[in-house]
Amino acid sequence: MSAENLKRYATQNVPRYTSYPTAPHFSDAVDGDAYATWLADLDPAKPISLYLHVPFCRQLCWYCGCNMKLVSRSEPIEQYLDTLIEEIDLLAQHLPDRMRISHLHWGGGTPTALSADQLERAMDAVAARFDVSSDAELAIESDPRTLTKDMIARIGQLGFTRASFGVQEFDPKVQAAINRVQPPDIVRTCVEGLRAAGVAGINFDLIYGLPHQTTETLLKTISLCADMQPDRIALFGYAHVPWMAKKQRLIDEAALPGAAARLDQAQAASAALLEAGYSAIGLDHFALPKDPLARAFADGTLRRNFQGYTTDQAETLLGVGATSIGRTPSGYVQNITETGAWSRAVKAGCLPVAKGIGLTREDRLNGHVIEQLMCFGRVDLAQTADRFGLPPGTFCEINDDLEELRADGLISLEGNDICMTNAGAPLVRVVASLFDAYLPKNMARHAAAV
Repeated sequence: MSAENLKRYATQNVPRYTSYPTAPHFSDAVDGDAYATWLADLDPAKPISLYLHVPFCRQLCWYCGCNMKLVSRSEPIEQYLDTLIEEIDLLAQHLPDRMRISHLHWGGGTPTALSADQLERAMDAVAARFDVSSDAELAIESDPRTLTKDMIARIGQLGFTRASFGVQEFDPKVQAAINRVQPPDIVRTCVEGLRAAGVAGINFDLIYGLPHQTTETLLKTISLCADMQPDRIALFGYAHVPWMAKKQRLIDEAALPGAAARLDQAQAASAALLEAGYSAIGLDHFALPKDPLARAFADGTLRRNFQGYTTDQAETLLGVGATSIGRTPSGYVQNITETGAWSRAVKAGCLPVAKGIGLTREDRLNGHVIEQLMCFGRVDLAQTADRFGLPPGTFCEINDDLEELRADGLISLEGNDICMTNAGAPLVRVVASLFDAYLPKNMARHAAAV
């Protein structure tokens, strides 16, 4: 692929495709009543996943685009937790039977903004309403700057199997520019503490494209991370969207690397992670060969959801907490974002759904193609059409677009089989977007492809 084509495609704004349809296309046509019907229709014999959202952080990171609240007092967290437990009870009341959890994920914000006792109380509430499989993955996100020894010990005692840290970058100048100062020793101490407590899986998040970041600083960060041997590393491109994430207005835009520098950072970081012994997983994840994520990629069972790449095979993901997103076989829902309104809805006995979208057969068809591309970099269109009871020529209307991508070196085409080329692999979101029936041309609200 020519450098000109690579740059042209890399600067296109396309979704990250952690769902399809993507969240901007959810609408208030789907409400709590619709969700209640979807929940009642679930097959009680099939396992589900549970996502619990904590929107609070103890410190403010300027790069963050998440919906979060800065908190210094315990009272708002305690009030939020009370409502979270009420929502767990409310969800359980709408299910056809007591159901089994195969994956559980705490996200945020910073879930470890809770105290150790609060986390245990929430997990007890889950166990009271659901059966947690003995081999379930229990994962929690954390901020190493505020993670206490007491919380580390309790995470281990509660049986968590995986913990995630936002490392982002270890260079002091970059850390100061994004207001996330955390020397490597802080992270190392947390990792060693969690492993000693019995938490076997450790995830790191890294970001390229940050202010004052260079390829050299990023490669040094990767070297420090590799020495700590996290089982998984996610490598994301920073999305600067200050019109949506107001805290990003505190970042000096003049210090952000340009498109060519971002691309160089992404490519160099990927090469360094491979050299360090990690396997590339999908678009932006890397895992040690022994990790279940690497095995899922190898055996074709890898999936993608709002937490990124996952081994989770459950068709249903129940989201709990303000702004959380859930999925059932019938469609997606997102909870009310504002914590006060979310709490009032739960206390009124209403499922706190703000918006969602029901899935059509076309959505499921396109969603399968997009997930296969995002997970494995290839898809057989004829085989996919047959899977959904449709004729082999279902996707013929985009033949010209596919041919253009082939000519530009992003993909190879063998009959109905699309396969990302090595050069085109980082641009898989561009190829996936061809199958997005909701995406307007020249959409500017999404992040750059690289």
